[in-house]
Amino acid sequence: MIAYLKGTVVSKEEESLILETGGVGYEVFVTPHALHRLPDGQPAELFVAESSALYGGTTTLYGFVSREEKEIFLSLKEHVPSTGAKKALEYLDKASRSLPDFRRAILDSDARMLCDVFGFTKKTAEKLIAGLKDKLGKAHGAPAAHHEALPIAGSTGSKTLQQALNALLALGYKPTESRQVLQALSQELQGKEASVEEIIRMALKQL
Repeated sequence: MIAYLKGTVVSKEEESLILETGGVGYEVFVTPHALHRLPDGQPAELFVAESSALYGGTTTLYGFVSREEKEIFLSLKEHVPSTGAKKALEYLDKASRSLPDFRRAILDSDARMLCDVFGFTKKTAEKLIAGLKDKLGKAHGAPAAHHEALPIAGSTGSKTLQQALNALLALGYKPTESRQVLQALSQELQGKEASVEEIIRMALKQL
């Protein structure tokens, strides 16, 4: 069984790449997120999972830039109903926006975060939580940093603003700018109710 490959990216297709190692070229399927991070002609290291077709057939290699990505892929494939390797890779690509936040959303049963931050449908988010909640442990290595909670004014709760902040950070916005925008919005919303989705939409207009 192939578990790890180290070599040079020879070429890339829409969903896979050819990794040359030891004079042999391996076709490895990866997420679009990983594909973007692995340029042609550059050295690369991939953790690998094999998937064999039912009733015989060829073996497909799936590659991941970290052990945590591989772990989550295997958990998706093995524990989420009706999820084969291709669908698991699709889910992983969305989760790759922020693996610590994805893991935390699953462990906290936070379906709203899975929808708002990672783009899952409500039905899929509930399916992911049901399948993974007891399967995903704490993140490997150092614990994920908790972003500083924002001061709150009025009836908009700190949890709501914190979820909005996590969403903006997962989308790639800078922590300082995101906090400043949300701080201003918290003042504007004093005494008013606002959902996470509404806050994110208002913040995005100012970022």
